[in-house]
Amino acid sequence: IGYAEALELQKTLETQRKAGEIGDQLLLLEHPHVLTLGRNGHQENVLVSRDRLAQLGIQFYENNRGGDITYHGPGQIVGYPIVDLREWKRDVVAYVRSVEEVIIRVLKRYGIEGERDAGATGVWTRRPDCKSAKEAGQVAKVCAIGVHLSRWVTTHGFALNWTTDLRYFDYIMPCGLTRPVTSLEQLGVR
Repeated sequence: IGYAEALELQKTLETQRKAGEIGDQLLLLEHPHVLTLGRNGHQENVLVSRDRLAQLGIQFYENNRGGDITYHGPGQIVGYPIVDLREWKRDVVAYVRSVEEVIIRVLKRYGIEGERDAGATGVWTRRPDCKSAKEAGQVAKVCAIGVHLSRWVTTHGFALNWTTDLRYFDYIMPCGLTRPVTSLEQLGVR
């Protein structure tokens, strides 16, 4: 589903959830190539021009979620929970940590040890493909997380790299960090 279409669907569900017309929702989907820049993002973390992005068939959107720049595309599982936190906890940090925990538990089912990094939201894992002692034990991001809350109802969410073509991350500094990204496929999960 296109990013703009998914954004409109989130807005509709958010409005309905705020009005109590529906229960909590979870959208699981996949986008064509797109970069999204969160409200705290920095344009300089996009490493190519908008013209070059267009040539590559990559759309670009600025949005109101937390975080910096990220890539969405084929082979990536994108989850958008539309949840009313008034019925759980009115705590943004606890919510983000819970999303991380869900992803960590999913990874464990596939034999991958996911972990948190105190300085960077998302889920990380040790890279088995390290080629040198310098890289040994280096972690790579396997799942990005960026959320937005309005009157305690959540939108946006997570992007889990499954069979994602990781070369698209070369066009950005993902989440404003110079650290590597990985995918479940790269970690040996088919």
